[in-house]
Amino acid sequence: MNLTQYAADLETIRAASTRISGYAHKTPIFQSRAINEISGREVFFKCEQFQRVGAFKFRGAFNAIAKRVAADVPAAFVTHSSGNHAQAVALAAKLHNIPAHIVMPTNAPDIKRRAVLSYGAAVHPCEPILTERERVAEHVCHETGGVLIPPYDHPDVIAGQGTVALELLEQVSDLDAVICPVGGGGLLSGMTLALKAVNPNISIFGAEPKGADDAARSKAENRLILQTDPQTIADGLRTSLGQYTWPVIRDLVDDILVVDDDQIIGAMRMIWERMKLLIEPSAAVGLATLLSGHFDAHMCHRRIGIVLTGGNMDLTTLPWSA
Repeated sequence: MNLTQYAADLETIRAASTRISGYAHKTPIFQSRAINEISGREVFFKCEQFQRVGAFKFRGAFNAIAKRVAADVPAAFVTHSSGNHAQAVALAAKLHNIPAHIVMPTNAPDIKRRAVLSYGAAVHPCEPILTERERVAEHVCHETGGVLIPPYDHPDVIAGQGTVALELLEQVSDLDAVICPVGGGGLLSGMTLALKAVNPNISIFGAEPKGADDAARSKAENRLILQTDPQTIADGLRTSLGQYTWPVIRDLVDDILVVDDDQIIGAMRMIWERMKLLIEPSAAVGLATLLSGHFDAHMCHRRIGIVLTGGNMDLTTLPWSA
């Protein structure tokens, strides 16, 4: 298996691990006896909601910014994001004493917008479609002289996200499979490249909302299908795959499993109630797929790693209290 043809590889992911060491947290593994019994498997949750900014996104943002600063210090850093990557770039730029400008769609959760502002970044609102996010970000780069740090489709961001897999493999031995939520694919592609390099036999599944299922449709048709009108409670998974993330998912991910919002809400509530862990909807998609019945065809997988991607939940909008 030739893994050097992709945007990142084991060497660049290990370099990212060294680069973020001392800045990013090594997040814990949690288990639930109740969830193990319900699923009929041993499930190991990688708890990235305990990462800085409350999500895995800090890894990729810090890696990309630190690597760029080591080569050349720009006037500013710019990104477009609905929230978690926005916070990650804002904090990573602040740690390097460099201004950050964040383009955020108008429908981004208020809790995430407030967090970005708290890190001292400037927020530029835009319409909630990808073309507008990219257009406004390009304009802000031109106005500020800033360097764009894309939310997922960038080799250094992908390498940074792949460090989640290196930690998971250190913490849990003999995993049969890993389930990872997929939006733009930065985390899924980075983890896949690390996991397959260390253990080519491990199975890797993407987990996706039905209302934003471009990865599943792309995988099924073996061509990149862009997201057009995502409708899902999982706001962190409303983006399209990119030119760097799609080839990894196309070639190396075993399958993309799709669940609806009711299943996502049920899984999120289960984790809140049974594990006492506060996660956001996007983080619950992995467990939702495991419990959905779609995974029944993979009963040979007994030891499963699931990434809980973040915990930035707006507590004023709990989905089961509406």
